[in-house]
Amino acid sequence: MTDELPGLLGEIAEVAGLPAALAIAEQVGGTRVTIPSHAMNDHWLVELVGREAADKICDHFRTLSPDQREAGARHVIIPRGPAGCLTKARTRLAKELEAGTSAREAARRAGLTERTAWRMRAKLRDEENSKQGSLFQDSLTSD
Repeated sequence: MTDELPGLLGEIAEVAGLPAALAIAEQVGGTRVTIPSHAMNDHWLVELVGREAADKICDHFRTLSPDQREAGARHVIIPRGPAGCLTKARTRLAKELEAGTSAREAARRAGLTERTAWRMRAKLRDEENSKQGSLFQDSLTSD
């Protein structure tokens, strides 16, 4: 099953186990998160997957400087994972964005990435502007 998980989730499953990867996909899939060098006990990662798995994940994603010093946290976009049908997810994303939900929250709710939400929001705005432009043109030509 770890071979079926996309990108980072596959890596997480290899280092911390499939249950940890699936829990992360369920909780924060489709959004950008920060993986610290060392997670504190109250960090979302520790609370979600436990201390041992969180330590393995932090170790795996730890960023080092050229002189092998810890260079701080790493920002990654967590893939959504094996969640649902893409068409259904895109439909939900469009509804969320049209309702005024933020791109980040709409992506999380729909099970898609933030990038997809930003692109869809831009497309929806372009479509809306096209409709308004054609209405304006129609009113000019009808006089």
